[in-house]
Amino acid sequence: MLVDDQPLVRAGLAMLLDAEPDIEVVAEADEGAGAVARAGELHPDVVLMDVRMPGVDGVEATRRIIDADPQGEDHATKIIILTTYHVDEAVYAALRAGASGFLLKDAVPRELVDAVRAVASGEAWLHPTVAKGLIREFAARPPHRMPTSAEMGELTVREREVLVLVAHGLSNPEIAAHLVVGEATVKTHLGRILMKLGLRDRAQAIAAAYHSGLVAPGSSPPPPAGRRS
Repeated sequence: MLVDDQPLVRAGLAMLLDAEPDIEVVAEADEGAGAVARAGELHPDVVLMDVRMPGVDGVEATRRIIDADPQGEDHATKIIILTTYHVDEAVYAALRAGASGFLLKDAVPRELVDAVRAVASGEAWLHPTVAKGLIREFAARPPHRMPTSAEMGELTVREREVLVLVAHGLSNPEIAAHLVVGEATVKTHLGRILMKLGLRDRAQAIAAAYHSGLVAPGSSPPPPAGRRS
């Protein structure tokens, strides 16, 4: 679903996405309240949401859609925030509200398509030029509830390894290659991490990893399994 108050922007996005055989634009909205209503009716896999709109803005619309969606992590509607700015408070607020990532409006068509596919499959999508800085800043501005030390202690060694790699921005296929396991195994571990920590999605897992001290800002991911000494 496409949400933007500019018809030309929606038309351009729709043309690009509908050209892909595995992507279908099922609805459009020109303001946040309408987006919330349509999402409640259709439960789209992904919503591309403009962050700045008159009336109910993209941040509040994101919050309402996420809060109203009763489905689990694997089937819930995922939201990508569209912005003309690299990083600002609205982007942080949208991620805290439950968005799975953000994309610049001047992104190339291939990046737009890749972002939709990645988020639909459960990945987070952060623009490469600012991803590291955004993760660090978002971690310093966590959602209202973060996992307790006791909850973090419930994670297995492997689950902690997966969470560390998620926090460093690796995708599920990259984590699978890093740990020399199957991608399905990574998805299983991630699902258990979210359940144990009471988190909604990958973006919140990233924040939890930094907030708990499991990952330090500016640190590098551990070496792949085959290269450890």
